[in-house]
Formats: sequence, C-alpha cells, structure tokens
Amino acid sequence: MLAAWLVSDVRLACAALAGAIAANVGAVLRGYDCDDTRDGLHGFNGVLAGLAAFTFIADDATAMAVAILAATAAAWMLGPWTRWLRARGLGFYSSPCLLVTWAWLPFAHLAPTHAVVSEAAVAFDPIRGVLAGIAQTSFAGGAVAGVVIVAGIALSSLRAALVALAGAALATLAQWLASADRSSLDAGLLGFNGALAALALADCGALAALGGVGVAIVLQQAASLCGVPAMTAPFVIATWTMHRVMRDTRREGPDAGNRPSTSTLCTSAEAGHRETTTRAVSPEH
Repeated sequence: MLAAWLVSDVRLACAALAGAIAANVGAVLRGYDCDDTRDGLHGFNGVLAGLAAFTFIADDATAMAVAILAATAAAWMLGPWTRWLRARGLGFYSSPCLLVTWAWLPFAHLAPTHAVVSEAAVAFDPIRGVLAGIAQTSFAGGAVAGVVIVAGIALSSLRAALVALAGAALATLAQWLASADRSSLDAGLLGFNGALAALALADCGALAALGGVGVAIVLQQAASLCGVPAMTAPFVIATWTMHRVMRDTRREGPDAGNRPSTSTLCTSAEAGHRETTTRAVSPEH
C-alpha cells in the first residue's frame, strides 16, 4: 500500500504515515487491546482519515493538521462506536473515517480533484479503469498504483486479489453500461466500492458478494446524483445490509433452528484482518 501511495503521490504516503502514527498513539492512550493495535485494527481508519484530509484539502499545512486530528478522533471513537455496532452484529470497516471526515468536510476549502482525467479521452480503457478502481480503495490514483495494490493483496491471498478485481470490474462495467461519466470511469472513481464490498463479503458466498456489489453500485450512483461525497459509504452500507439480510433470512427460514448462524459462516473482519463476526457479537467483547 505504501508503495502504491508513493507511485501515485508522495503527499498521500506522508498522509498515510501521519494518520497511522496518530491513530496508533491514540489507541495506546485509550488503552485499547495491544494485539488489535499490532494487527492494524486501530490504525487503518486513521490512515484513511489522513488520506481523506490530503485528498480534499488544498493547503498542505492545514491538511496535515486535520489529518492528525481526524486520525486521532477516529481512533478514540472506535471503542464506543464498535460496541454499538457489535450489539447489532456489524463490523466497523471504514465507518470511523467516514464519520470524522464528514464532520469537517463542510468547513474545508476543497482541493481540485487530481484523480479525474480529461474529458477529452477518446475511449474508455476497461483494464485501466478497473485497476484505477483498485487504487481508489485507498485514495490513490492510476493503473500503476492499482497493480501494486493488487500485488500486495495477492501476497496475502491470491483469492482475495481475484475477488477485488472481480468486484471492481463488475462495478465499473455496470456503471459504464449506465452511461456514467467517462472521466470518472477512467479514474476508477466508480469501481472501488465494488472492490471493497466484494472483499468484505467474499467469505459469505458468491451470492452475498454479488448482492453487496449491486447495492454499492446503486448507492454510489444515488450519491453521485445528489452531489454527496460518499467515499466508501456505499461499501460500508452495502456490507451491513447484506449481513442483516443473510441473518434475517436464516432466522426466518423453515429450518432456521438447524442452520448455522451468519456469524459462523462469514467474517466481518476489517478488510481481511483476523476479527470475525463471531467475535464481534460475543458477549465477552
């Protein structure tokens, strides 16, 4: 991931490191579990918060200040926010970053987007668009950054890398067929939520993953029409929705009493980390 940010924009690499440091320090000060901190569960939302600050704020000094404050806030709110979600059987994913970013975004002097390519592009390149969509999962831009991220995912799990590519491809294709803005497609802005939803729901089965990608596509299109900076909210909401649908379906089915619960069938770990739904809803946590 760090290599992908460096390939895309050195500012993003600095933002990610600043966000990670601030979030992890905040987690330590809050007394959160050290094993979870080492596994990155308390830091990755800080990274995303830092990246969001440098993506949307033009002035570097202001962006750094906001990045540190937002990353710390994301780490500090993680405990109570996660407990509230766990009581409902849901994972937190990137929701802390979304909440803190939406809190300051209305007051910021926004930077011009660097990800969108020129409208003069003659033809949409689907391969470039899919890879750029993978890059946009972490605010990076360009097909090269996407290749680096796919390689990084593949080092952890080849299956996960293929799932991410499939999710980005489905989302990109669907919005291309819907005559979405070509520059946004080239920049990967319409594929990243599909990639994230597919990754989060892959262990729940192909049908759940496809459903999550579909919901994410609809939500992202709706946000685009309303002019709302959705970021990864379509992925988060789509994943929550599919988890609730699966749980309700199993609860109401004719053999519901004999079926394993959703918590034993699929993980709700934050983008592949070790935390599972079973742990998320267990009383001791």
